Amino acid sequence: MRKLALLVLPALVLAGAAYGGWYWWTAWRFLQSTDDAYVQSDISLISPKIEGYIKEVRIQENEEVKAGQVLFVIDDRDFAAKKAQAEAAVATEEAMIETYESRLDLQRAMIEQAKAEVASAEAEKARAERDFQRYQQLMTSDYASRQRFETAQADNEKAAAAVTQKRAAVTAALGTLRVLRMQRDEEKAKREQARAQLQLTQNDLDNAVIRAPVAGVAGNRAGQVGQYVKPGTQLMSLVPLPRVFVTANFKETQLTRMRPGQPAEIVVDAYPDQTLEGRVDSFAPASGAQFSLLPPDNATGNFTKIVQRVPVRIAVPGDSPLARLLRPGLSVTVTVDTRKPGDEDLADGRVGRAQAKPAAAPAAAR
Repeated sequence: MRKLALLVLPALVLAGAAYGGWYWWTAWRFLQSTDDAYVQSDISLISPKIEGYIKEVRIQENEEVKAGQVLFVIDDRDFAAKKAQAEAAVATEEAMIETYESRLDLQRAMIEQAKAEVASAEAEKARAERDFQRYQQLMTSDYASRQRFETAQADNEKAAAAVTQKRAAVTAALGTLRVLRMQRDEEKAKREQARAQLQLTQNDLDNAVIRAPVAGVAGNRAGQVGQYVKPGTQLMSLVPLPRVFVTANFKETQLTRMRPGQPAEIVVDAYPDQTLEGRVDSFAPASGAQFSLLPPDNATGNFTKIVQRVPVRIAVPGDSPLARLLRPGLSVTVTVDTRKPGDEDLADGRVGRAQAKPAAAPAAAR
């Protein structure tokens, strides 16, 4: 039995090593895994756009809400008064515009009257000029008295002056018309300004009712009845469950063959007996260190090379029963199979490219 064991044991060890080497060569070296991964979601922070006292709170902690559902109501009495004031200002400007329109109509009528008076004065001037010419001819033949001639001459000059006066009156009336038009346009501009102010007050009045921008679950509620809030005050967080995703922070040496579209196996620490099948969705535009508060500056001091990590977004199927149990912040372990072609490889017709270059695989597995 001892001799048999000495013969069989090395064979089993050799077979196990051969199987392990074969599995590493065909599969394991293509599997990139990390436990630096967490469930995340596009959490909406609910804040007011106006300041005031909270009058109503219509949502409870951990309650599911629908898009457009009322969450908070701010006391809007001051905004209602401002709206009434803005409406009165708009009405005043409308009345002023109507007044100027009436004055413009009256001024146009006065211009037409002045033009008629010009025509009458020109006709009178023409008559006086003809009389003056006749008396001037008669004066040379001594058929008319000098007094009559001087009277005709005075009437002609008076008629010419009247024409000049009437034409000046028409010019003045046209100038007054232009001034009235400019004043009317100024009132129209004031009316638009008043309407804009009315719209702003209406917006403030509408913003007194805070609604849910998306459907989700309410959490971290801080707003209470009677609390004075300002724009930007965080009242609560709205988590759009079950729409979640996983952010996995892979080492830079693990990204050699990783492409969007490759399958990813997700194991949640809270539910270790269940596995989610996700896929690589996208890569962050920079490593996590570049987005930190104090990015490293390797150009100063002593340099120590540290392997960087790049956040990789993993899409999670929403129809999975486990996906409805996930909550942002849960720890997970992600394993990406880089043997599968990514979206870019499929689009370029390069299916199986990962298997075509096995010599580069050890660099990805390190």
